[in-house]
Amino acid sequence: MRIEIRICGLGGQGIILAGEILGLAAVLDGKYAVQMRSYGSEARGSTCKSDVIISDKIIRYPIIENCDILVSMSQPSLNKYIDSLKPSGILIIDEDLVKNIPRKRIEKIYGLKATRIAEEKYRRIMANMIMLGYMTGKTGIVSIEKLREAIKRRRVKMAEINIKALEEGVKLSKLKV
Repeated sequence: MRIEIRICGLGGQGIILAGEILGLAAVLDGKYAVQMRSYGSEARGSTCKSDVIISDKIIRYPIIENCDILVSMSQPSLNKYIDSLKPSGILIIDEDLVKNIPRKRIEKIYGLKATRIAEEKYRRIMANMIMLGYMTGKTGIVSIEKLREAIKRRRVKMAEINIKALEEGVKLSKLKV
């Protein structure tokens, strides 16, 4: 088992943190994980990505070429990274921030209004945790318990509200659309 996940968006959306938490949760779940990040020199506002590879075996090649799951929280990042998604992969988008999905055969596409939900219920910056919970609920790649533990271990500011946002995403992933 080797699952390659790319979380992308704009600097300032918590993309890197989401990847770090996912990778730590995988390790806490007894799996191997690596996380790599990339962002523009401007940091805030430019495209960025957090790549996470989760495996049941030692990861000898830590680079993603074709991801199984692509989570996009902005149109520019989707435009930049869509070609890295396998045709059999899963695309998860923030529907308010991603309006146009480039023509490409994609097996599964899920969307939710994570930023809007975060603004209405929590804080805008919590959209990353809503997306992380949603992705986990849809895919089951790590347990929600280990994600909660990872948030606490990572000493994320406002851990309890981040956990509530994460759980909101999981809850939304179970709704029939």
